Amino acid sequence: MADEIGLLSTWPSMFGMRVRVALAEKGLKYEYREEDLRNKSPLLLLMNPVHKKIPVLIHNGKPISESMIIVEYIDEVWNHKSPLLPTDPFQRAQARFWADYVDKKLYDIGKKIIWSTKEEEQETGKKEFLECLKLLEGELGDNPYFGGQNFGFVDVSLVTFSCWFHTFESYGNFSIETECPKLVAWTKRCLEKESVSSSLADPHKIHDFASGVRKRLGIE
Repeated sequence: MADEIGLLSTWPSMFGMRVRVALAEKGLKYEYREEDLRNKSPLLLLMNPVHKKIPVLIHNGKPISESMIIVEYIDEVWNHKSPLLPTDPFQRAQARFWADYVDKKLYDIGKKIIWSTKEEEQETGKKEFLECLKLLEGELGDNPYFGGQNFGFVDVSLVTFSCWFHTFESYGNFSIETECPKLVAWTKRCLEKESVSSSLADPHKIHDFASGVRKRLGIE
């Protein structure tokens, strides 16, 4: 019996894009359902009653929530190709550590740049954001991917933020390529993969989306 796979998400969500990338890496077909977070569907509320957030993967009727938990689940269930986590326990722990770092730092700091109405808070956000990216760039080193020679777990966690880079730069008035050239080169390398390029939203559409939200919030 074929697996039934569904994904509840929103198109601009870097967290939902992570799941798309992982599914594409495994060559899996799935049914996608776009959610309106201002009017959440009964299915989303049923499948994620605790947090009521996207993304949610539905595998044969069973829901899995939280993007990197979903990515790890996908890697474990469909382990026949394109492994995302290394087999070595220490390397697996390191990959989880850096993916967790991305989760705990980048999103909240990035919000200060895009959604803040206070110039001081925005400047602080820009400084912290670049510090995080430089630290990640240092972890990448001269490797083609965070997983060494192979695209992996940390790459999935971070690469989906790259389609928001243009928006961060626009509202923060800085250049990520100037500050973190190796990281931008890594982004371009990742985008050469069909699994990534087909899963990430267009950066200009992301900017238009953010601009629309800012207008709705009275920020611009």
